Amino acid sequence: MEKFNQIINSSQLTLVDFYATWCGPCQMMHPVFKQLKDQLGDSIRIIKLDVDKNQSLSMNYHVQSVPTLMLFRNGNMLWRQSGAMGLSDLRQLISQYQ
Repeated sequence: MEKFNQIINSSQLTLVDFYATWCGPCQMMHPVFKQLKDQLGDSIRIIKLDVDKNQSLSMNYHVQSVPTLMLFRNGNMLWRQSGAMGLSDLRQLISQYQ
């Protein structure tokens, strides 16, 4: 939890993916995140949190479905959505906060 707080309190834009290994839509997001990171490089940090292994953190952020995506900067949640997204939609959304 402390490391998570340290990461989201950074000035770097951070996309957090609350996922589960058994979740089909979560698995579909993996290549989207890879392409996003390839395109945006160091301008964004992407971290994945398994809800089954990080239950207290998931409860703290009221994650009730997976995938749940959250965008943070300087400790502030800028955006949150549950459900899978395509690369173009995710990229367009992130561009609003860069």
